[in-house]
Amino acid sequence: MLPSLGFQEILLLGVLALVVVGPKDLPLMLRKLGQWTAKLRAMAQEFRTGFDELARQAELDELKREVEALRRDQTLTDLQREITRPVQLAPPPSPVTKTAPPEDSAPAEAQISESAPAEPPRAAAGGPP
Repeated sequence: MLPSLGFQEILLLGVLALVVVGPKDLPLMLRKLGQWTAKLRAMAQEFRTGFDELARQAELDELKREVEALRRDQTLTDLQREITRPVQLAPPPSPVTKTAPPEDSAPAEAQISESAPAEPPRAAAGGPP
């Protein structure tokens, strides 16, 4: 941006440029001035974008460090809980004894066949009913 140039100052610069450069070469000079201005703006935008990206990257790196520190603290807290937790001993295993099934109970297949309905009676040898 131009620092505090008013309309009168810009008009004075235009008249001086017209007198010094001449009316024939003034459009060419203004075109070159516009191209330089565009290049300067593009470079400034590229610098600003790069700077913003570096700032964002630095912020991401800081966030990564904070997350890693929190994970480390959580792991340490979990380890401290594990260490300070009272040890619970498992009860001793009881002796395993085999018991024979009661003799009055029938095997499973026999129980199934006993509960199945009986076949319906067949008709006499004379043919279908």
